[in-house]
Amino acid sequence: MPSMAKFQSLIALLILCLVLSLLSDRFLTLANGWNVMRQVSVNICISVGMTLVILTAGIDLSVGSILALCGAVTASLIKNGIAVEGMNLHIGFEPLGAVIIGVGLGFGLGWFNGWTITRFKVPPFVATLAMLTIARGLTMLWTGGFPINGLGADFAFLGTGWFLGIPMPVWITAVIVALATLLTKKTKFGRYVYAIGGNERAARLSGINISRVKMTVYAIAGGLAAVGGMIVTSRLDSAQPNAGISYELDAIAAVVIGGTSLSGGKGTIMGAVLGGIIIGVLNNGLVLLNVSPFWQQVVKGAVILLAVVIDKANSKED
Repeated sequence: MPSMAKFQSLIALLILCLVLSLLSDRFLTLANGWNVMRQVSVNICISVGMTLVILTAGIDLSVGSILALCGAVTASLIKNGIAVEGMNLHIGFEPLGAVIIGVGLGFGLGWFNGWTITRFKVPPFVATLAMLTIARGLTMLWTGGFPINGLGADFAFLGTGWFLGIPMPVWITAVIVALATLLTKKTKFGRYVYAIGGNERAARLSGINISRVKMTVYAIAGGLAAVGGMIVTSRLDSAQPNAGISYELDAIAAVVIGGTSLSGGKGTIMGAVLGGIIIGVLNNGLVLLNVSPFWQQVVKGAVILLAVVIDKANSKED
């Protein structure tokens, strides 16, 4: 039974693809396949960071708002630069420089989440919920509530370009997944992450710097949310003030469906990737079948509930 549990996400994906291919002749087409992969790339980016957080028995509700803020800041720097009042100075930014600043901001906001959690012993749910509200408010203040459009072809390549016949968002996501897999499987830091989630008290007694690991994990989650923000903003050629709403829920769903335990200490990056693909395929299939958006939310919620129930059942068996 435990061996079957390892493959339950893959089996669920294959069954889902089979059912959708029977219900819609548009599902199993190359164009739709690439469309699904482009759509899931953002969720997978966020889910990789969320996996690291949940492995430490934490949670991050702020990733959607961080995505929006970092995307808005990057778009503003590309479009308008920075004007220094009183010095008659205007600083312009190339897309690469603006992207580096935007992603750096994401790492910084994530690090602040980790610092708040470890320094003041604030529960992760509360700390990241506060950041969700703060970052969303800052996004509205930064944009004035209006989208920032017309960001140029160079920046648009991130979200809409192709390289060697594969969309750029897929390349970006593949690199992130590969690096995160190496981090969790082949490094001391990865072992620390699992140790903290498995038994934080034992990890502390063994000499692991709990605060440093947690701050790093939340910083990575914020940085990867920012990368997702770059892809979304680039693909739309617009920074939307309301971008990223409920993205944190999709990421948590992908992580749980992929087999990562909400109690921490158990899960894999590839599991989160499979979970993200399942969520993306499900969304795509429901759209192709002309299912009402309201029913789509019901179905997605039911899938998340089922995944948690299965996770709890597997935990009891272990």
